[in-house]
Amino acid sequence: MEILAILIPVSLGLGGAGLVAFLWALRNRQFEDPKGDGQRILSEQWDDKPRPKD
Repeated sequence: MEILAILIPVSLGLGGAGLVAFLWALRNRQFEDPKGDGQRILSEQWDDKPRPKD
């Protein structure tokens, strides 16, 4: 039963750290356009490099 004195605060701390990380991601607009990101990977347009010459 003494192990619960260690495990409960550790689990609460990890849960709090996860919540802080999620809120940080929301404030920094990490979830701005998830649908567009999924469509962008399937498009034929080149984002980071110029198109190769045929």
